[in-house]
Amino acid sequence: MAAPPPNPVLVAYRGGSPSVPDWLNKGYNAWQMISATLVGLQSVPGLVILYGSIVKKKWAVNSAFMAFYAFAAIVICWVVWAYKMSFGDMLLPFWGKAGPALGQKFLINQAALPETIQFNDNGGVETAIATPLYPMASMVWFQCVFAAISTLILLAGSVLGRMNFKAWMAFVPLWLPFSYTVGAFSLWGGGFLFHWGVMDYSGGYVIHLSSGIPGLTTAFWVSQSSFSSSPLNTSLCELDACWVSKNISI
Repeated sequence: MAAPPPNPVLVAYRGGSPSVPDWLNKGYNAWQMISATLVGLQSVPGLVILYGSIVKKKWAVNSAFMAFYAFAAIVICWVVWAYKMSFGDMLLPFWGKAGPALGQKFLINQAALPETIQFNDNGGVETAIATPLYPMASMVWFQCVFAAISTLILLAGSVLGRMNFKAWMAFVPLWLPFSYTVGAFSLWGGGFLFHWGVMDYSGGYVIHLSSGIPGLTTAFWVSQSSFSSSPLNTSLCELDACWVSKNISI
């Protein structure tokens, strides 16, 4: 009997190998990363250019770097402690245990949400763990870009021309764990609202409320400024690009 023809697929790309586990769906993973990239583009360069173009020239660099710094700082804070506070094991009904999401063994494993399992009175599992067909690394990055744009970069728009940049540098890493992670864990990470059956598919609570209400509150309490928009068409173009990419990603 003739031997079977050789497999034309390289070993590194065959299913069942360490680099391509059986559970990995390349299409799901690719779309997850594309969606994350589209959301990230709303922040950098989207809102960086938008904020720099709608204020007076003397505030342009400061306003642009408020958004740029917020995105960069959130990426570091997210993988060091904030991801586990949002999607890790339960510390409180509304908060997860802080911890790093940097280990290779953690990042290359199959994604699993939520990590906290709660049981019914009869001992049965109340909500099964979801295991999408892509690695934890994709999930960590996908949630990171939403954390960056939702609370702090959008919140920066409420204090353009009002807030000292040094104060903003201290505000960003404090606001993330004490605001966004609470809503994210409560609704998405296995917190009390998650187990009450509250659903938030498109981030209306975790993202939009956590940026809109603080933005309104901050704009009210922070000192008043003589804000004056700059008549640049770039602003409208960037705002449109942000809106289009947001809807495509969702």
